[in-house]
Amino acid sequence: MTQVPASAAGGSGAHGAKPVRGGKLGAAAVDQASLWNVANLLTMVRLLLVPGFVMLLLANGGYDPAWRSFAWAAFAIAMITDLFDGHLARTYNLVTDFGKIADPIADKAIMGSALICLSWLDDLPWWVTGVILGRELGITLLRFWVIRYGVIPASRGGKMKTLAQGTAVGMYVLALTGPLATLRFWVMAVAVVLTVVTGLDYVKQAIVLRRQGMAEAAK
Repeated sequence: MTQVPASAAGGSGAHGAKPVRGGKLGAAAVDQASLWNVANLLTMVRLLLVPGFVMLLLANGGYDPAWRSFAWAAFAIAMITDLFDGHLARTYNLVTDFGKIADPIADKAIMGSALICLSWLDDLPWWVTGVILGRELGITLLRFWVIRYGVIPASRGGKMKTLAQGTAVGMYVLALTGPLATLRFWVMAVAVVLTVVTGLDYVKQAIVLRRQGMAEAAK
């Protein structure tokens, strides 16, 4: 694409418009290429892992330790890619509109599918799944509600919540028994508490942000 403007530069006025079109096409090509950066590819991998994870978890009735180990591996890979894609996007300026939309969708898809499958298998109470998914949906709607006034930043508590949820769900995906089964119960309890507490904190921040925004608009 870079050769088109160079060859047209010496032309007449009729040919002078070609570099403009070529420049636009070149910019469009760069924008399209940017969609295929490493961060977005990791997000796509996480999205593709969701159906595979569900099939592995539910294989052979959903109670086969071997299949559940494979499901845990898929879940672990998804969680690891979640740690890296956002960091890479921010560090190397790879943030795209696709990533902004696809990343949270991928996060909620893998976590939501895991929780629903575990509850369907009677490994996890439905109310736990309801609390976690309800919180995630509610916070997402809350962010859209106040987006005109600003962005609610991610908090340390939110990061701890994500870590606790990922650890707890991962332990429930595995066919654990004995002391480890007891341990995962308490890890999930911590995750639920952090889910509720951080959710309430986000509500508080949203209310404050909206009030400040409305006050600024009224001046």
